[in-house]
Amino acid sequence: MTPRIVFHLPRSWLGPAGSGVLPFYRRLAEGLDARGIPFEQVALDRERLSERVSGDAAFHIVNHGRFRHPRVLNAGIAYIYPFWNLDPQGIRAFSSIGGLRFDPASIDAAIARPFFRRLRQRIVGARRSRYEQPMARETLPQAAAAVFLQSEGHRNVGETLYLDRWQMLETVLGATRAPVIVKPHPRDASAETDEALRDLGRRFAHLHVARGNIHDIIAASDRVVTINSAVGIEAYLHRKPVILCGAADFHHIADTARSEADLARLATRPPHARHYDKFVWWYFGHNCLSTTDPELTGRFLQRLAAQGFTP
Repeated sequence: MTPRIVFHLPRSWLGPAGSGVLPFYRRLAEGLDARGIPFEQVALDRERLSERVSGDAAFHIVNHGRFRHPRVLNAGIAYIYPFWNLDPQGIRAFSSIGGLRFDPASIDAAIARPFFRRLRQRIVGARRSRYEQPMARETLPQAAAAVFLQSEGHRNVGETLYLDRWQMLETVLGATRAPVIVKPHPRDASAETDEALRDLGRRFAHLHVARGNIHDIIAASDRVVTINSAVGIEAYLHRKPVILCGAADFHHIADTARSEADLARLATRPPHARHYDKFVWWYFGHNCLSTTDPELTGRFLQRLAAQGFTP
């Protein structure tokens, strides 16, 4: 049968019997099979994707995509497993969630609070993160802020930032004389980054470079500063205020600094209450799909129907 849905996945995932496919796609495949909906999984070719979509009548799911077309949704892990973006604009910083209005009054606290507690226990309680974390505890000062660095070349960060990582860090250091903790990105082992941090340490005695567990660092800090890293979501689970220095689709309960002056002001502003539990449930429960949801296939098909496509 002609496939009605086409999944565009990394070639390395399409081994024998699809053995490399992530559980999200494997569960969708099983669900579509059970409903008799024909589909196929093909190797993602970004250069020819537009040609492929234009040349058929199928609906296309693009892994880690930013492709816009009425018959395309982009899929990718939404910061915390098992949640996934399935979005007409892109994933994470590029998803359409950033343009939605978050209304805490419309969220049922009786649902949001237990969801928040379970997710907090699984992530914060277990001291887990998106990247593997050291389990040994590090001696940390009580800090005015924790600054988490991202490389501008990593996952399109450079397209979304308002301040680069060095502007961000130096502005926070200049705004306070209280300790500031900085953690380099786990994938950044460059000598250039180390040398830049040593130089800042010579100029700002209150800078503390940490490479320990992300949750220990967040817990020791009054606020978290990042461009748009997943650490912002993890900080919400600690109920810590977040300052973003770039575009993000979880900006709704954060402060956003679009200039060094913005950041200097926000870095010393007294924190105020946020709807952390309601927002976390709204972001993941309302706007993402969960790999472990028994109704995953049905919710997936609802997303296609919202685009006007019924397989």
